[in-house]
Amino acid sequence: MENIDCSKLSTREINVKIKKLVEQEKEILILNPQARHNLAIGILKSCKITFNGSVGYFCAGLCDNVNVLINGNAGWALGDNLMNGQIICKKNVGASVACSMRGGEIFVNGNTGARAGISMKGGTLIVKGNAGFLTGFMAQKGKIIVCGDVGDACADSMYETIIYVGGQVGSLGADAKFGTITVEETKQIQDKLAQYDITEKFKWKKIISAKKLYNYDSLEISEKGNIQV
Repeated sequence: MENIDCSKLSTREINVKIKKLVEQEKEILILNPQARHNLAIGILKSCKITFNGSVGYFCAGLCDNVNVLINGNAGWALGDNLMNGQIICKKNVGASVACSMRGGEIFVNGNTGARAGISMKGGTLIVKGNAGFLTGFMAQKGKIIVCGDVGDACADSMYETIIYVGGQVGSLGADAKFGTITVEETKQIQDKLAQYDITEKFKWKKIISAKKLYNYDSLEISEKGNIQV
C-alpha cells in the first residue's frame, strides 16, 4: 500500500499522485484529507483507495470501476456520476450523494442529506441511517435503499427508480406512490444489507413512480422520419 499525506499538498498535487499510483496498480491510503474537496476525481481504472479521515465535496466523482473506502464523513455529491465500482462511507454524507450515478454501489453507514440519488441513472444507493428531503428526485433508474426515515417530497418526479424505506416517509413528492413489495424483493434487500452486516428486519415501504408525468415521445427527433433535423 502506498501512502499520500495531504497535509502539505495542493488538491491538484494530491490527484496527480493518486492517478500516477493507480496507473502503477498500487493500493492507496490517503492520510490527512482534511475534508478537502474534489479528491480522487475522474479515475477510470480499477483501483482501491482508502481515505483515513473526512473528505469534502465531490469525492470520487466521475469514476469507473473504483473501490473507495472513507473512514470519516463526506460532503456533498459523493460518487457523482459513478459508472461502476463501490464507494463506502463509514460515517455521514452531505446532500446529493450518488447524484447522476449510472452503475455500481454506494453505501452510507450513517445519515445523508437532501436529494440523495438525485437524477441517478442506475446502480444502487444504500443508506443505513436516515435520508433528507427530495430523496430520489428525478431519479431515472436504479435502486435506493434507506433503512431509516426519509424526509418530505420523497421520489418527486421520479421515473423508473425504486426506493425502499425501512422507517417513516415524511411525504411523497409529485407523481410518486407506494407500490406493493414482494417476498422476493424483501429477501433481495435483506441479502444485500447482510453484506454490510445489517441483520435487522425492517417493514419495508416501496415507492415507485405513478407515471402520470410521462408526457414525452418515445422517439428522439432524429429518429422520426417525417422531421428534418
